[in-house]
Amino acid sequence: MSDRTPAGQFFDAAITLLQRVRDEEADSVQAAGTLLADTVAEGGRLFAFGAGHSSLAAQDVVYRAGGLALMNLLTVPGVVGVDVMPATLGSALERVDGLASVVLETSPLRSGDALVIISLSGRNALPVEMAMKARSLGVRVIGVTSVAYASETTSRHVSGTYLKDHCDVVLDSKIAIGDAELTLDTIPAPFAPASTAVTTALLQAVMATAAATLADRGIEPPLLRSGNVDGGHEWNGRVFEEYRDRIFYQY
Repeated sequence: MSDRTPAGQFFDAAITLLQRVRDEEADSVQAAGTLLADTVAEGGRLFAFGAGHSSLAAQDVVYRAGGLALMNLLTVPGVVGVDVMPATLGSALERVDGLASVVLETSPLRSGDALVIISLSGRNALPVEMAMKARSLGVRVIGVTSVAYASETTSRHVSGTYLKDHCDVVLDSKIAIGDAELTLDTIPAPFAPASTAVTTALLQAVMATAAATLADRGIEPPLLRSGNVDGGHEWNGRVFEEYRDRIFYQY
């Protein structure tokens, strides 16, 4: 019997979205994982960026047990999370032309690296410009976005384009416009967003693909272990030392 409580409806909606991205984005997930594996094998570095709540998915693949040690967080002051005061400043900064170029020019990113850019709408100046600038520097870009926004909203970048238009690989999260899965007659606004759960799962699928692809090539993927299991710190210490030139959160 179906659970028609709001909680049950949200789980059903999230599960449906996860099934859709599993089935409809399989080729893109494989392509993204292969791109990251190629970058690692070729000596490149890996970075992830997201603004606002999109930053949660970026942070989820950086310095975590079971994850690739080479994934670094590319930060833009004021937009990484809701800890900035006022929180609305982050939303405003996403619309500032030129900010992404300044950030990339002063970041460690270089030709041959890979950058994952996460933006649900993909319409703001920051993610669009970041993708454009990164590719001009010789960086390969994976975009994680809801492609639906490109057909139902107006771009906020001067080019009139969206994040999806400037990526080597695009992962479509399938999230509906507005990022809210539930409605009730007694509540005037839609509620219960699922983008974080879906986007995080998409990226972890990409990381799993990258690790397996490296292993298939005879390359041990540089994975981290939990510091809460015996031997975890020692394992991670060896990984940090071996890849110290490609890890920027440790040194």
